[in-house]
Amino acid sequence: MAFSARNDPFSMQLHAFPGDQRRCFQSIGKLDALGNYNAGVGAGDNCKKPAAGLNLSIKSCFEDSRRTWDKKARAFAPRLARDLEIISYNEPQKVAEPTTDTRGAYRSGNPLYFSDYPLRNKITVAVDVDEVLGNFVSALNKFIADRYSLKRSVSEYHVYEFFKIWNCSRQEADIRVHEFFKSSYFKKGIHPIPGAQRALHRLSRFCDLSVVTSRQNVIKDHTMEWLEKYYPGLFQEMHFGNHFALHGKSRPKSEICRLLGAKILIDDNPRYAVECAQVGIRVLLFDYENSYPWCKTESIDKHPLVTRVNNWEEAEQQIAAWIFSSTIP
Repeated sequence: MAFSARNDPFSMQLHAFPGDQRRCFQSIGKLDALGNYNAGVGAGDNCKKPAAGLNLSIKSCFEDSRRTWDKKARAFAPRLARDLEIISYNEPQKVAEPTTDTRGAYRSGNPLYFSDYPLRNKITVAVDVDEVLGNFVSALNKFIADRYSLKRSVSEYHVYEFFKIWNCSRQEADIRVHEFFKSSYFKKGIHPIPGAQRALHRLSRFCDLSVVTSRQNVIKDHTMEWLEKYYPGLFQEMHFGNHFALHGKSRPKSEICRLLGAKILIDDNPRYAVECAQVGIRVLLFDYENSYPWCKTESIDKHPLVTRVNNWEEAEQQIAAWIFSSTIP
């Protein structure tokens, strides 16, 4: 089934476009039998895309003026965070009526299937933090090299279990990671994954985004501050699994996602991907630019609910394909 403008609420208005611009939307991509998105071929060169580095802006659901995302940012309140509990922003919002200004949607640079109004019934998408939103391992490697004279590159992490890569005990690896948490390498050295901010900004109009991370409770406050800095106002809830912690109980991501009502998880860890897929959650296995060795488990490709993506643009397109093809109940 072709995923094109005819599946979009704006399809009735496509006749208003010149022929060369219509081709942009009629060749966006295709869906396979499972609703998985395949990047389109033959899209016209006239398709406009957002220029890199542009400041994103959104239109508020309850006012006509446009403002930058930074000005509309809502900060997390660390004092309200509790282990595995919800941080919600339950602001009453008016849902705007669909616009028929397809030319405006085209000029904005958004894909046609991301229109200028939010969906009335959003699906919940759970998003991992490390290696999905920020480059955790790269920063950790710098710390390990300076503190323990142990040089490792991301390409050597064939599994996401540090004790196996560092040739030490599991307990020793956990201690080293907690030392890393106290260092400037962790506090200042983790940077956003390219493309994540823009993609999540657009997805937030169609999805309720929540963080579901295996991070430990001990770094909860710093994690929230980091997300507030780089992804302000995007996440409605935050949940910490407290995995590999020195203290406290941990909880499976599948359990957290089910309680959250998440329909989709974006994660880089094959173990979590299979765990969540087995309880009926669709998973985007995030392997940034095909650079994560631990993602290369071939057996995971056999699961029908797990789809690989190599960047945030692909993740955004796949979620859009699922939403607008009614693949997700």
